[in-house]
Amino acid sequence: MHDDQIALLETSFAEVSASRDAAALFYERLFVLDPALKRLFGDTDMAGQGEKLFAALGLVVASLRSLDKVVPELEQLAVRHVRYGVRDGHYATVGAALIETLSLYFGRRFTAELRRAWVGAYEAVAGVMMAAARRAAVEGGTAADMLSRPASAGAS
Repeated sequence: MHDDQIALLETSFAEVSASRDAAALFYERLFVLDPALKRLFGDTDMAGQGEKLFAALGLVVASLRSLDKVVPELEQLAVRHVRYGVRDGHYATVGAALIETLSLYFGRRFTAELRRAWVGAYEAVAGVMMAAARRAAVEGGTAADMLSRPASAGAS
């Protein structure tokens, strides 16, 4: 990822993360795109879930210049998500909901360049997470087993 793309992501994230409505808008878009995903959240406090979402996004955005440093955390997050019922196909839906949310939030300011930066960052993160989930499945371990291993276990 280029420095100008990283700067766009940092600036836009700082703005959108300050919004109280952005997380709610994200989950609204997510559930419109795939209403069946509501079941994964059960009795979840959605305000708290929104805080977790933006904390995770903030970690990624803050680490874009050295994304390899957050790979272990992303791998662990992916394995926890497997336990919650998240599957590969859900990542595309989440990505679409994220881009729709940003597009609605920024309106005309959501340029093609900003869209490409967000899509690229999301695809990188989703790729890491899906690979970790697949490794856990191939290794035959449960999510709990995978979480108890060092983050680099099974990596090739």
